[in-house]
Amino acid sequence: MKITPGKLLAQINSPEDLRKRDRSELLQICDELRQYIIDDVSVFGGHFGASLGVVELSVALHYVFNTPDDQVIFDVGHQAYGHKILTGRRDNFHTNRLYGGISGFPKRKESKYDAFGVGHSSTSISAALGMSVASQYKGEKHRQHIAVIGDGSMTAGMAFEAMNHAGAIPNNMIIILNDNCMAIDPNVGALKEYLIDITTSHTYNRVKDEVWNLLGKMSKFGKSAQDIVSKIENGLKATLLQQSNLFESLNLRYFGPIDGHDVEYLTTVLNDLKDIPGPKILHCITTKGKGYALAEKDQTLWHAPGKFDKITGIIKKTVFTTPQAPKYQDVFGNTLVELAEQNAKIMGVTPAMPSGSSLNIMMKAMPDRAFDVGIAEQHAVTFSAGMATQGLTVFCNIYSTFMQRAYDQVIHDVAIQELPVIFCLDRAGFSGADGPTHHGAYDLAYMRCIPNMIVFAPMNEKELRDIMFTVSQDNFKDLKSCISIRYPRGEGVIPNWKTPFELMEIGKGRKIKDGENVAILTLGHIGNYAVTACKILEKEGINPSHYDMRFVKPLDEVILHEIFQNYEKVITVEDGCIQGGFGSAVGEFMLDNGYSNQLKRLGIPDRVVEHGEQIELHRECGFDPEGIAEAVRLILGTVKTKQKSEDIALILN
Repeated sequence: MKITPGKLLAQINSPEDLRKRDRSELLQICDELRQYIIDDVSVFGGHFGASLGVVELSVALHYVFNTPDDQVIFDVGHQAYGHKILTGRRDNFHTNRLYGGISGFPKRKESKYDAFGVGHSSTSISAALGMSVASQYKGEKHRQHIAVIGDGSMTAGMAFEAMNHAGAIPNNMIIILNDNCMAIDPNVGALKEYLIDITTSHTYNRVKDEVWNLLGKMSKFGKSAQDIVSKIENGLKATLLQQSNLFESLNLRYFGPIDGHDVEYLTTVLNDLKDIPGPKILHCITTKGKGYALAEKDQTLWHAPGKFDKITGIIKKTVFTTPQAPKYQDVFGNTLVELAEQNAKIMGVTPAMPSGSSLNIMMKAMPDRAFDVGIAEQHAVTFSAGMATQGLTVFCNIYSTFMQRAYDQVIHDVAIQELPVIFCLDRAGFSGADGPTHHGAYDLAYMRCIPNMIVFAPMNEKELRDIMFTVSQDNFKDLKSCISIRYPRGEGVIPNWKTPFELMEIGKGRKIKDGENVAILTLGHIGNYAVTACKILEKEGINPSHYDMRFVKPLDEVILHEIFQNYEKVITVEDGCIQGGFGSAVGEFMLDNGYSNQLKRLGIPDRVVEHGEQIELHRECGFDPEGIAEAVRLILGTVKTKQKSEDIALILN
C-alpha cells in the first residue's frame, strides 16, 4: 500500500525544499506531516506518539537552520520520524524498521542529515557539545549544533554531566528540552516536578513573555542592549521563581517555556536564539501523540502500538484459535508479584521501563515495593545494591542493551561486594525491528567474566519461574553471588505456564534428547529451535543429542565431561555474541581439560546486525531451526534429503 503525502509535503524532498516555502505555509506542512506519520504507522507499524509530539519542532528546526551544515541531534531517536520524512526518506518510509529497510532511529550512514546515531537515551547533549567544540576549534563558528532531548531523556545522569561541562567551556550549542512529561511511561522524579513548577507559574510566564519580546526587539540595537535585557530577565527569574536557576546555575541561558506546537512562534524564537552566543536551553512544552486523540489520551499504549485502524483506533492483533504462550516479560512480572506475596523482603527496580518489563504489575499491586527510577541504569544498579546491603531481595529488571550503561556499577557496587542482586535482563538476543542499538547481543560475554556472577538463561517459562523462585530464597545469599537471568523479547512456549515452583540446582543443565554422533548444546530460549531442528533431522535419518545447558556460569562440568567423552562432534547455539559467549565458554572448558573434539559455535557474528523480525535475523546468522539442522549436516558430512515443503511447515509448527 502506498501512502500518499499531502500537496505541500509531496513537494518537499529535502530541508532545502522546505526552506523555499513561505512561512505562512508551515502550519499546513505540519498538518500534512502529522497525517503522513499517522497514515504510515497505522499500516506498517512502528513508534508513534513521540514523533507526533515533535512535528512542529521538526519542521521549525529544518526551516530555521541550515541542515545538514547545522547539525540536529534527536535524543531517543524514536522522535525522529518527521525528521526522516523531511530529509529525503519520505518515499521509502514505509520500509521503516522492516528487514532491509530504513532504520527506526537516526543513523549516520543512512543520511547526511542524521548527525549522530541514537537509539538509547540522553546522549544528545554530549554529542552536540562535542560537535560544537570541534566546530569552534576548526574556525567554523557559523555552524549551529542543536540537541533535542525529551521523552524522559533528561532524567539520566549523562545529560546533567553534559550540561555541567557545556556551561564551563566555549561553545554555541542549543539544547531543546522537549518536555512532554513522558518516556514510554510517565516521567518520574524531582526534575519532573521542577519542570511542572516552571510551566505552571503564571506570574513568571506572563513576565517572561514580556521580557522575551523586549529581548527580541532590543537585540537589533547591539550588545549593550542585550546585556541590559539579560540582567533584567535573570533578575525577574530569580525573583518570580526561586527554583528557576537550575539550568542557569550551570551557566546555560534558559528560555521558555514556550508552546512546542506553535510552529510560527517556534521559528521566531529559534531565529532569535541563533544570534545569542553561548550555550542555551529552550524549554518547549509538547504533547506526546499530538493530533491523534487516542494517542494523547493513553500515551503509554500509543508509544508503539503496532498496526491499527486510524479511523476507529482499533489496534490490529493476531487472532489465535489455540492457547498462546505468554510473553517472557509477563511471566516475570506476574511471577514476581506471586513471590513477593510470599516473601516480604522482595523488591523490584527498573529504569523507566515498567510497562516494557512488566514491573508495572508489581507497581500497581505493591507500590511501596516496586520502583521506577527514571532513565538511570547506573543508579538503578547501585540503588538495588544499597537495598541488598540491608537484607532485601532485589530484582533489578533492565533490558540487556541498557545494562551495558551500568557495567561499572555491576562490577564495583554489586559483584565485588558479594551482594545478591538479581538482574533480570529482558530483550536478550535480537530485539527485532528496533535494530542494533537495542539488540541484547553482549550480556553473556560481559557478565560471565565478572567474579561472583552467575549467568542463567531459561529455555521456557517454567525455567524462568523456577530460577526466580530459587534465587528469592534466603539461602541464595549464602552463595555470596549475584545472578544475571536473561530472556528474549516475545513469547515463550508453554501456554499453561503457571506451574508449581521447583528449586533449581545452580550450575546444573539437563539432557533433552539422547542421540548419537553429535551433541547440540543450547542456552536459553533458542534451545526450542534446536528441538525443531532435531525433528527436521530425524526425518533425514540423523539423530543428534540435545542438551539445555541453562547456565553459562557456572558451567555444568559433569555434563560437559559426559559430552566430550561420548561425542566427537559438538555444536553450541546461543542468541548472543559468538565471541566470548556461551560457545567460547564451552571451548575454554574443552581446551582446559585436554579434549580435542570438533566444536562448531553458532551465534551472533562479530559484526553489526541490522533490524528485522527476530526469525529473519536468526536465519541471517544461521541459527534458526534450518540453520542449526544445516550445521549438523555439515559437521557430519551428510547431504540434505529433499522434503516436501508441507512436511517442514508441519515440523516447524
